[in-house]
Amino acid sequence: MDKRNCSSLTEFIFVGITNDPGMKVTLFTMFLVVYVISLLANLGMIILIRVDSQLHTPMYYFLSHLSFSDLCYSTAIGPKMLVDLFAEGKSIPFSGCALQFFFFCAFADSECLLLAVMAFDRYKAISNPLLYAVNMSSRMCSLLMVGVYLMGVADALVHTTLAFRLCFCGSNEINHFFCDIPPLLLLSCSDTEVNELVIFTIFGFIELSSISGVLVSYCYIILSVLKIRSAEGQFKAFSTCTSHLTAVAIFQGTLLFMYFRPSSAYSLDQDKMTSLFYTLVIPMLNPLIYSLRNKDVKQALEKLKTKRCF
Repeated sequence: MDKRNCSSLTEFIFVGITNDPGMKVTLFTMFLVVYVISLLANLGMIILIRVDSQLHTPMYYFLSHLSFSDLCYSTAIGPKMLVDLFAEGKSIPFSGCALQFFFFCAFADSECLLLAVMAFDRYKAISNPLLYAVNMSSRMCSLLMVGVYLMGVADALVHTTLAFRLCFCGSNEINHFFCDIPPLLLLSCSDTEVNELVIFTIFGFIELSSISGVLVSYCYIILSVLKIRSAEGQFKAFSTCTSHLTAVAIFQGTLLFMYFRPSSAYSLDQDKMTSLFYTLVIPMLNPLIYSLRNKDVKQALEKLKTKRCF
């Protein structure tokens, strides 16, 4: 493809979620409520973990970064989507589209890897609780998080560079509500085989590593739990993992459905709904899952309420 045909494109236009005026008000209200709950819940979780000394443990350190990742990638998508529901022209500059995708991809990948790190943390806590503080020192936790963010940023850079070097010499109308790889590839008039190969290799490697890490960690966790003699002890040990398992199942299941399908099975209208789920709903669910089923978080909230009353 002649690169001279690609130079005139300066912006993309989103088709959006719907053009039905009656649906717009309902959708705006619903998505605004979801986004505000997500924003407040994740910010609240980060602040609570920082101010309560009893939550200064590796588990909650990673949980604060999970909330941070949720906050970042939902904010990269949510506000623009809400504004576009009533906007006349749902346009975004070419560079803005690249930045939106970069931040979304970087933090979504980071969350994917972070869930595996959190499974490893649970394994260390259950298999050898006496050495847990030594094995998961603050230095180790920091190094793990640096690795997570570096891999997320590196993957986002690769995908962003490859996607936005393609030719878009025809329509600039994206049949979506944000800049994502699949609709961009459909819009391009270049050969996208390299992009599709990179998605399946690099992102596939991240997904496989994350899922494998979770499965291996939980295999060892189950073996460790079975060594506990009392049923009460077994239940108490495994109950610390239920919130994490729920978060993993929701997040990984959605990503696998979205990105690991042949292009012939891709449906933009169907995937808009799925995208709404993992860009807005999952970031709202994660802090709720961890707070509603976690005694430590509930106690920290009660302490904070008591302090405010006095």
